[in-house]
Amino acid sequence: MATELTQIFRDALELSDNERATLVGLLIESLEATDDVDLDAEAAWAAEAERRWHEIESGAVKTIPWEEVRAKLFRGE
Repeated sequence: MATELTQIFRDALELSDNERATLVGLLIESLEATDDVDLDAEAAWAAEAERRWHEIESGAVKTIPWEEVRAKLFRGE
């Protein structure tokens, strides 16, 4: 990574989880062509993301730490 990009990444890591999630969404949106956006699909994904977030916040589902997921992936599980 270029030095400037590395610094931007480090700065982003200092954001809260919600702020980083918002930033990711904005970056992804910036890559999408506006002509090709299916608004129904976008609304469905937004609703699904919100539903999942509420499940996590309420404790209805248990998350798995990234380190554990990554280790499983590298072991081929």
